[in-house]
Amino acid sequence: MASIVSYGSYIPRYRIKAEEIARIWGENPDNIKNGLMVYSKSVPAPDEDVLTISTEAARNAINRWGKENRKKIGAIYVGSESHPYAVKPTASILVESLGLDYNIMAADYEFACKAGTAAIQNVIGLVDSDMIEYGMAIGADTSQGAPGDALEYSASAGGTAFIIGKKGIADINKTYSFTTDTPDFWRREGEKYPSHGGRFTGEPAYFKHILTAAKKMMELMNTKPEDYDYAVFHQPNGKFPTRAAKMLGFKDSQIEEGLMTPYIGNTYSNSMMIGLSAILDKAEPGDRILAVAFGSGAGSDAFDITVNDSIKSFNRNSAPTVRKQLENPIWIDYAYYVKFRKKIIMRGD
Repeated sequence: MASIVSYGSYIPRYRIKAEEIARIWGENPDNIKNGLMVYSKSVPAPDEDVLTISTEAARNAINRWGKENRKKIGAIYVGSESHPYAVKPTASILVESLGLDYNIMAADYEFACKAGTAAIQNVIGLVDSDMIEYGMAIGADTSQGAPGDALEYSASAGGTAFIIGKKGIADINKTYSFTTDTPDFWRREGEKYPSHGGRFTGEPAYFKHILTAAKKMMELMNTKPEDYDYAVFHQPNGKFPTRAAKMLGFKDSQIEEGLMTPYIGNTYSNSMMIGLSAILDKAEPGDRILAVAFGSGAGSDAFDITVNDSIKSFNRNSAPTVRKQLENPIWIDYAYYVKFRKKIIMRGD
């Protein structure tokens, strides 16, 4: 059985508050904070992109596992919808930057916000089939939102890396996927900002796929919401996963540890993965987790996970926890935000 051997996350320190964006566009900040449940979001520095964010997250995962083990990684897959190159893999650069063995499978994945979990599923298959001993799956994004668009309040940046093997700290009991052609969100080649279907992105997109995948997983595992200590769902905002949890019968106490979007925004391919990372920062042996990702276009990946006794000896303090990275943010105003995100271009750029 495949298991999570190690994990690591990275969140940029720059942040912008929802009321600062609302101030520029004449919106009521309370409507944003209460309606979307997004209070602030992370902003990548001008020299940060999916590659640098993936590198930091992967290094944190390797540091927890042991640097001497990194040559054992036989595959690395990076899921994102904001890879720095249209044609040039992020994964191959990571092979070099992380000091991995050249005899390795590497590729970039894309499926909106579930590209990272699709990478996890592929690594699970390789490990379970004995094609590799260990593999790394990364979900990272520097997501885009057009000026004045609702996405601008939530589209943020961050990354999480999971190392998968057969003996780890959390066993992946089962994974299940549900996929349909639901065009709720898209960005054509050459377009800088994505388009979306407004309320259509909630139903029939997000809720149909999240609820279907979660219910099917519980059916397959013969479980109920009360059988799980934690649950984490894709977080385009704070409102959607909270509502989905209630519709499925989960309590607030089961989802609060993994609910990151209110503080760092929607990190897209990293959204559910960083929530799972935050849960693993706190989890104890025997804890059971239901994790469900969602990607527009549209599909959901569900995972049933049980933390095992190896978590007791696992050195979680070898890398900063997710909650630790929420501390000491550098707050910026909207002018710095649009400069950092290159929404305005300086002369000579």
